[in-house]
Amino acid sequence: MKFNSAELSSFAQSTSFYFEKEGVLKTRKSTTKWRRHQELIERWCRLKGNLLFLMKNRSCTSGPAEVIVLERCSILEYGDSKWPALTITFQSGEPGIYLEAASKSDCEDWIAALQEANSEGLQRRIAYLQQLIMEIKDNASPDEVHQILPLPEIQSPLIDISKFLFEPKLEFSLACKELVTAPRDRKPNAFVQITVINPTHQSLTRYSNTETVEGTRDPVFLTGAAFPPGYPIYEETRVKLTVYDVKEKSQDTRSFLGSATFAIRDLLNSEEQTLTINLSPLDGSSIVGTIVVSNLKMGENENEEVDQTPSEATSEKSPLHGSVLHRAINDAGKFSLLDSVFKNIIWKVYRLPTANGRWLCVREQMAESTLSFHIPKQLIELFIQEDTRRLQDLEELGELSSHWDTLRKNVTLHYQQMINSYQEVLAELNKFSGSSFKASCSRREKKLEFVPVNLHLQRMQIQNNSAKTDGVYDVVTIGAPAAHIRGFRNGGLRRQLYRFEGEKRNSAYQYIYYSPEDTSKAKEVITNIYKLHPRILSNTDLLLAAARHHSSDSLKDSLKTLSEITEQFVHTFEDQLVRSALLALHKARPSYVNKKCSTLVNNLEGTEDQSENSERRSSKDSIPHHAEYDEEDWDRVWVNVGKSLNCIIAMVDRLLEQNDCRPECESNSSPADQSPSSACDDWYEGLYPLAVTLKDCVNEVINRAKKAMVFVLLQDCGSNIPQALALHQRRDIVFSQALAGLVCGFVIKLHTCLHDPGFLLQLHTVGLLVQFEGLLSTYSEEIGMLEDMSVAITDLQKVSFKVVEAHLEESANADLSPLVTGIRDFYTVEVQLPSKLFEVLPQVIKDGKLLRVHPVFFNIGINEQQTLAERFGDISLQEIINQENLKLLHKYYKSFQEKLSTDCLPRLQTQIDLKELFQSLSENIQARKRKNVEILKITASICRRLNGIRFTSCKSAKDRTSMSVTLEQCVILQEEHSLHPDYFVRALDCMRSSYAKESLNDTDDPETDCDNRPTSSHFYPVALLLVSSHLLVVWLILSLALLLAKYQ
Repeated sequence: MKFNSAELSSFAQSTSFYFEKEGVLKTRKSTTKWRRHQELIERWCRLKGNLLFLMKNRSCTSGPAEVIVLERCSILEYGDSKWPALTITFQSGEPGIYLEAASKSDCEDWIAALQEANSEGLQRRIAYLQQLIMEIKDNASPDEVHQILPLPEIQSPLIDISKFLFEPKLEFSLACKELVTAPRDRKPNAFVQITVINPTHQSLTRYSNTETVEGTRDPVFLTGAAFPPGYPIYEETRVKLTVYDVKEKSQDTRSFLGSATFAIRDLLNSEEQTLTINLSPLDGSSIVGTIVVSNLKMGENENEEVDQTPSEATSEKSPLHGSVLHRAINDAGKFSLLDSVFKNIIWKVYRLPTANGRWLCVREQMAESTLSFHIPKQLIELFIQEDTRRLQDLEELGELSSHWDTLRKNVTLHYQQMINSYQEVLAELNKFSGSSFKASCSRREKKLEFVPVNLHLQRMQIQNNSAKTDGVYDVVTIGAPAAHIRGFRNGGLRRQLYRFEGEKRNSAYQYIYYSPEDTSKAKEVITNIYKLHPRILSNTDLLLAAARHHSSDSLKDSLKTLSEITEQFVHTFEDQLVRSALLALHKARPSYVNKKCSTLVNNLEGTEDQSENSERRSSKDSIPHHAEYDEEDWDRVWVNVGKSLNCIIAMVDRLLEQNDCRPECESNSSPADQSPSSACDDWYEGLYPLAVTLKDCVNEVINRAKKAMVFVLLQDCGSNIPQALALHQRRDIVFSQALAGLVCGFVIKLHTCLHDPGFLLQLHTVGLLVQFEGLLSTYSEEIGMLEDMSVAITDLQKVSFKVVEAHLEESANADLSPLVTGIRDFYTVEVQLPSKLFEVLPQVIKDGKLLRVHPVFFNIGINEQQTLAERFGDISLQEIINQENLKLLHKYYKSFQEKLSTDCLPRLQTQIDLKELFQSLSENIQARKRKNVEILKITASICRRLNGIRFTSCKSAKDRTSMSVTLEQCVILQEEHSLHPDYFVRALDCMRSSYAKESLNDTDDPETDCDNRPTSSHFYPVALLLVSSHLLVVWLILSLALLLAKYQ
């Protein structure tokens, strides 16, 4: 016999093929002289078709030692009933094979599988399938035959079953009844594999599978099947359901029980949209049970559900926002906000029992966000523009003494290098194409350092018609905003900024020290200059235009707007920082240094010539900063703006008063006395010189204040220019990652609660609460990540949102992506809404009021590294962060209580008072308990009750994040929607199971850097979320002992 041994060996070790049966068996050659005490060899055995592979040892990857062709042979149970064994005897007379199983049931399964693994068994199955096809042909009409037989030339029209663009096409649940296994006294561990049969090509696609339900003949599967909007499924599509019996769950050994096939049309047209189908084995010899398929109609006002009485099925939507979401998603109109922000949605559906015997329909969605790249690209462009403008401002400072001029040149050089670096990163991002998220293995890629890791939306939608407890719960998952590529050898931003401030204080003898608050104030002044100056000029022109046209109403409106903007402009420069910076800048001028030196010379030599020359030089110099500095000069210039505005107001009042008196004057005067020039003074001629004076005063203030603030910012780099700009870059990187996640959360929250007047009132009155949940440890590199993340979240306090109307034509492509404007620490994000959605907003939001966000961050390390940190390290950073953010959370709640009532908050099933939650949170933070995850649970509950946005993060937004999200979802189901307590763990396992087992290899490690898939999804199998710290210590000690023994 000739065969390809290399091909067989590769096939036997492959993990991508499905084997009918596999597991560990003890083997030897069968002889009559064999004794039980003789040695047996444990081998991994794999059955594929009529080939039985016996591996070299009990490992499935050890390579085949023998390959047995199961033709012209007999499979019999070994005569000695004491041992669960079987023998393979050949008709050719060759030595037989003895195989011993671990249990009697396993032995019976092997006998059944091996007896079918030959050409005779294959012929029986072919005959059964041919008979089945003939029965289908006889029962089907001629028009329906094409649904079964392939027609490559003629494509028949297929009927689409989709209803809404953002709703799944089809969702159904599964249950089995009266399953029969080979040993009839054994109850199976059943799971169902779902395969889709293409109606045109008759190709099979393995789509998904349910969880494994152990030890019952009537399993009810919690996991169903959901087909997303873009999936090619039609009424003619057929679905194959294959039921398996899992023998060894850890080794994934299973045996085939039976299968059934149905058409989507039959399910949709059936009574109550439920099908009960017989399960048949491969040979069709008998029925091994039935499977029940039930269509799930989430989002529809169905009259009844499965296992419900008609009187109990009728219900209304709860006061939560479940119906709000459905209405917002399916609003009429071509353009969708969500379509511009989210893509590649993964759907899962569950059917879970409640404590009162009803059923919950739970839809779980995970979506990528296009903002992962969109927001960072906008920010980098703004960084480049701001730094380029900063270089121009430094150049416009004018003459400086040699000391300060050298500093300016060095800062300019490093800024130019930073701009070039940003331009390179932006060019690489513009070239990037592919997934809209950054996988964890790309954390250290230079071109993607501004992009957040694994940014996804996790949504759970719940429907329970009988209990009126619908709801939608969103969590944004994101890898911890951190500068991974720059390392954490010197800690994160929090520690590095503290050290840098210390260095600045120590070098104050060389440079002028300004606190971080002063630096932030200087940036704010410059921002207001760029924002208010154009508005003052434009409104002054509008005022003159209204005066030219003698329009009283326009004149009043223009004056009101101009007054508000000018008053805001004047208040910007009230801070003492501006005065001190002007004095410091004056002292940095060459004239001041020269004058100081000449004064010293005069004191030493007593000559008057140099003093006269100095005075003559000062009098001839026309530049203001070369003259003797007058501290009151700035006050006069600054106050002149307000005086100029008062003059304009007085003139407008006089002109309007004259205009009111004009009818009376015209009635008392003769026609000869009336003329256009003498009736009333011309408005334009009266206001024009005053408007010019206002503009000149504003320009003078801007010219002086802007230079002073640029000089303040110059000192920020004085002590260590490379380190200062490196911190700038690191802060830009982590802020970019955090802002992308924040915008993603704001968009989904606004879209979900768009029809909730209470939320909209809260949004523009006190702002939006943003709660970040961190799961980082305080050990090794994750300390630096925690420090980076805390600074990034703090910087989000300076971000504001503004909702604007998107003016899009029907023929245009919908681009509703948010737009970012501003400079560092003062950014505004404009969120576009289609006209029909924009109309439902309150007028104050329509008018462009800035919407503030209030970010808070609580962190609890939960992995084994945190155990080491708590026992042998330092966790003070985590405690400080939690205490600081507790104060911020209290401050937000106090503001809410002062301005709003609790009527605008969502009404939940568990009526826990917010004051009690805050008290419990404060006690838990003060308790300093190890791995106190109760803090995270309480803060999440507070956030949901205060209409906030939830974020969950760990190092890569994978294992720890997924465990936290799924645990939170099951807690919500139990507390708010009455999930049956006995099904809590099972529901948790379903949500944590892999969505498609065949897509994961045995060697996949979700926490390694070799994963290129969207692993922020919580559809990954991992261990428990919380493990006892004592067990971890024992595990660490045993692992250390094994390592020492291995290398001795």
